[in-house]
This record gives sequence, C-alpha cells and structure tokens, in this order.
Amino acid sequence: MGKLYKRYLPLALCVILCVASLFGLAHSAWFWLGVLVFGALAVMGVRDIIQTKHSILRNYPVIGHLRFLFEEIRPEIRQYLIESDSDEEPFSREERSIVYQRAKNVEDARPFGTKIQVYGSGYQWLTHSIRPRHIADTDFRVTIGGPDCAQPYSASIYNISAMSFGALSSNAIEALNRGAKAGGFAHDTGEGGISRYHRAGGGDLIYELGSGYFGCRNHDGSFNPEKFARQAADPQVKMIEIKLSQGAKPGHGGMLPAAKITPEIAEARDVPMGVDCISPASHSAFSTPLEMMAFIRQLRELSKGKPVGFKLCVGHRREFMCIVKAMLETGITPDFIVVDGKEGGTGAAPLEFSNHMGMPLVEGLTFVHNTLRGAGLRERVKIGASGKLISAFDIAKALALGADWANSARGFMFAIGCIQAQSCHTNRCPVGVATQDKSRSRALVVPDKAERVANFHRNTLKALAEMTGAAGLDHPGGFLPHHLMMREKDRNMVVGDEVYPYMPEGFLLREDDDRFGYLKRWRRARPEAFEPFDSGV
Repeated sequence: MGKLYKRYLPLALCVILCVASLFGLAHSAWFWLGVLVFGALAVMGVRDIIQTKHSILRNYPVIGHLRFLFEEIRPEIRQYLIESDSDEEPFSREERSIVYQRAKNVEDARPFGTKIQVYGSGYQWLTHSIRPRHIADTDFRVTIGGPDCAQPYSASIYNISAMSFGALSSNAIEALNRGAKAGGFAHDTGEGGISRYHRAGGGDLIYELGSGYFGCRNHDGSFNPEKFARQAADPQVKMIEIKLSQGAKPGHGGMLPAAKITPEIAEARDVPMGVDCISPASHSAFSTPLEMMAFIRQLRELSKGKPVGFKLCVGHRREFMCIVKAMLETGITPDFIVVDGKEGGTGAAPLEFSNHMGMPLVEGLTFVHNTLRGAGLRERVKIGASGKLISAFDIAKALALGADWANSARGFMFAIGCIQAQSCHTNRCPVGVATQDKSRSRALVVPDKAERVANFHRNTLKALAEMTGAAGLDHPGGFLPHHLMMREKDRNMVVGDEVYPYMPEGFLLREDDDRFGYLKRWRRARPEAFEPFDSGV
C-alpha cells in the first residue's frame, strides 16, 4: 500500500493543490493560475491512468512524463554536458570543431599537444621527411575520364558527397552548390535528381542515377533515355554516377511517402504528386554484369562522352569481381568508381543496416583498388572514396590506400551549420539543414553558409598540402601505404603496406598470387551473372 501511495502521490498533490487554489479564489484572482496549472496536471494524470499505450504512465501518472522528456533531450544533454572531445557519436566534438573553425575561417591550431593515446591500439600516423617541401598551389586536381571519354573532368580531390534535395532543405542544397562553385569543386546531387536549387548555385554537378531514375524516368519508374540526354546535356553536369548502393543502407531501397512530396520535390524527381515515391533496392535497367556495362556505354553515348561511373558499398566481393570480368569481356570500363564505406550516414536507415550491413571504407577501398590492379584496369578507372572523411589526415589516408579523390557529406553539412542533433529523419532539424519545413530552413542563410562551404574546402586542402609537404611529397596523390603507420596492439607498430599492400599488377590474370583470398573469389566470378556457381559469396 505504501508503494502505491508513492506512485500516485504526484497526482494526489495536483488534485489537492487544484482544490486549494479554487478556495483561494475567494481571496485573490491570482489563484486562477494555480487552478489552471494544477487542474491541467490532474486531468493529465487521470488520462494517464486510463490510457492503454504506455505502462509507465499508468503506474506513474504525471511524473512518468519526465521519462519521455529526458529521453527526448538525452542526445543534447550528452553532447553538451557529458561526452568528451574524443567520443565519437558518430563524430567527436574535436572532429566537428575543426570543421566549424575552418568553415568560419578562424584559427584551428590546438595548444598543449595531442589528447590522443598515442600508445593505444588503433593509433595511426603519417611518416614525415627530414626535408619537407613547401606547396604553394593547394588546388589539387585529378582528371577523370578513361580512353572512351570525350569530355574528361578535372575534379578537385575533395568534393561534396551525395545528398538529395528532399533529404536536405532547399537552402542547404543551394548553399552547398554556391560554395562548390566558389571553391571550384563538385557537388553530387544524390539520387533525388537535379533540383532548381542545384541549378541556382551554378556549381559543377555529379548527376547521381539511382534505381528510381529520378529526373529521367518513365511513368512506371523505368529509365527514359531521352529525358536522361536532356539532363546530361546541361553544362553544369560534369559526370554521371550510377548508384548501386550506399554505405548507410546497402541493399536497402527507400520510399518517400506521398504526404512528404512537395511540388519542388516532384519537379526534381519527375514524379506525380499524391503518390508514394519508390526507390527499388536494385536497378531495372540491368540485371547482369554484362548488361551493366552496356548501360554504362549507353549513358556515355547519351551524355556525349561525359565521364560515367558507379558508386557502391562493397558487399559480396565476388560480385564486384563479376563486374570487373564483364569489363574485360566487353572492353567497356567505367571512368570512375566511388567506394562508399559503411561509415556513411546521411541516409536514415534501419539500425541493423547502419550497424551490421556493408563493408567499411578501408577494406572496401583496398579491395576495389587491388582487384582493378589484378585485372590490369587500374590505370583506366579512377577511384573516389567516401565515408567520414573530414580532415586532411582522413583524405591522406584514403589516397594512400588507393583512392584518387575523396568525397564528404557530413563534413560539408557541418560547414553549413549541422550540429549533429541526429533528427534528420524527423523533419525537425534545429538548424534548417535536413528538413522541408520552410519555417526551419529559413534559419539557414544561403550566402553566409556558401562562404563557409568554400572556406572549409580551401582550408582543408591547405592543411592537406602542409601534411603532404611534411611527408616530402609534391602532391597528395603521392601518398602510399608505407607512409601510414599504425598500432595493431598496444606498443606493436606496423607499416601500412604490411596490412594493406598494393597487390601486383595483373596478378588475377596470371593467377599467381593468392594472398587474402582474391584468386578464390576471382575463379568463382562470371560476367554473365551476379549469382555464384555455388552457395558461397
């Protein structure tokens, strides 16, 4: 009986104080405040007892709501009061701060030495030279376009990764694109098509083509060549990227409910209003590796020779080898491949997919790089990398492991004001980045944030130039695995090329090096189908 008394005590107090306030009205009108407040709490408590959805409210009327309040503000409490500078949730305060400082063009140096445990397992660093070099020109570029490409693109080695209009607000898209134009780098549209806000910015675009073929689709969702040709003819579009999968949710399709489709989103995606917008898990334009190569050739022809490539998060490694064998059989190669690590996170996804589906960037990148080397195709195909690459060290490491350039999504989101509130899927982004609520997105001032985007890019490449020069190199593309050192266990130091070596050119064709299981998968791969000969992957 005593425990029951304690559980219902808050409700009882509300009732007593409400009644007392009613009697107090005989003395002062101010007691109306008590009547309203305690009366409302008493009504809420009664409702808590009779409702059937929440057990905690039935047992703890009134006071049980504190549980939901604390759950709601838990991320903010943790971020501002509890987490340390190095806790990654998913980006640490230290990582976010370096983006904010570079975006605002303020001092980003830190006093009193590193806070990282340099003798702890997992610590990584780059080797430096006794004779460092000064690099004056930090506008590092890479030319993307193989032998069949008529319009190769000179891209920055650091670009904005795929984020769709619809996932991001109109102001966010325009700010990113204006910043890309000011800084001379590229902006991936994401699979949501090219919106009026991409075009308003005037910056270089990488047109991403997902399984929904948004912007170039028929009414049934299939690919429309004529519509694609019109989109690709835009001088602002520099490259075409077929999205096979993304790190946040590889192998998972998507659906934008009809209620969330605005006229602007319908315009960009070329979909009707009032109908759910479906992104299938796989493409309808091809179903085999050979058909995929034919689709790449078709897109290259329709775009008048612009670079065409694809993006994937590596899953079954044999399936990627099927694609490479199709390249060899047809003689058709993509101009580039973007490897998206499972660390990618701008797409909201089921928890199981976010945590346990897809290959992390380091392993995916080295596998793709070495498979292309083994097939003798690495010189024809450039490789981009994406997945939590926001600092100069992140970029240098990706380049050392085989990438030609790096992309970042959340890094540039931080540059336009993202505070990692992790409410992207709720349409209630507190800073107006990931929302379609106009009252919220108006908080993001496009000219100011566009300048910050350009600042972040410029200052990050400046830091990369300083690290490159310190290593005795003239260009970041010179980083190799042996420049990377790491602790495998406490106090045990290993060199990058011992853990992530570059495999010999043509070893898969010669079948003379079976390290890491490459040959086993290569022999089971076939260009005619993604399915295996047997039950293995």
